[in-house]
Amino acid sequence: MTMELPESFSLQGRVAAVTGASRGIGLAIAAALFRAGARLVICGRNREAVEEAAAGLDQGRGDVLPVAANVSRAGDRETFIERAMAWGGRIDILVNNVGANPYYGPLADLDESSWDKVFEVNLKACLFLSQLAYRAWMKDHGGVILNVSSLAGLIPTANINAYSVSKAALDHLTRCLANEWGRDNVRVNALSPGLIRTEFSRSLWESPSGRARIRTNPISRLGEAEDVARGALFLASPAAAFISGQTLILDGGEIVKGCGWEQ
Repeated sequence: MTMELPESFSLQGRVAAVTGASRGIGLAIAAALFRAGARLVICGRNREAVEEAAAGLDQGRGDVLPVAANVSRAGDRETFIERAMAWGGRIDILVNNVGANPYYGPLADLDESSWDKVFEVNLKACLFLSQLAYRAWMKDHGGVILNVSSLAGLIPTANINAYSVSKAALDHLTRCLANEWGRDNVRVNALSPGLIRTEFSRSLWESPSGRARIRTNPISRLGEAEDVARGALFLASPAAAFISGQTLILDGGEIVKGCGWEQ
């Protein structure tokens, strides 16, 4: 039976868990899922910031649970999923949004601890959070996992190439999980934002090369967190029921230029 358009994007009755949701892209994604009807469990490292974000989203309705958690730590990951299940009784959607880039510079000067930190947050945390959500609910009931990757995972990017490598690995992890868990009705996709106006990427879009990238972008503007959130809503919704193992690029068409970026 053909679904009506509003129904195909509705998340009514679903529970979504979103990491790194106190600001930027994570907060925008959480807001989009909430407007579509999902109840939310959101986390961030700073308790005050995540509680403030939850209050702003929820407006006293009691449909958003804030959890202070650093998902690079195994114990915090377990706490986040346990509290989500205890509060919501289910986890239909997991958004792995947290990312880190502690090093800016050439790979020739990268130290081992920075490399480990990038992969601990950008890849390891995504895998093991996905495992926890899969075991807690999705294996028996199905679900959706969204990994927030980056256009840098597809195009070498000067001075943030450790980050780039971690995001390329995250894209492939997305495909591997989609392949393994599809039989359990679990869809796994990734979002690949280009240059987006957030505090995390401020040093990029305020740089001379960043301003040049904006001028030469086919759509001729900087991306906004809401642009990514709309893509997340689509992939999380029944409208994307036959899409899995894909990376959705949200870059205003920048990738069609087909070259690496200088910083």
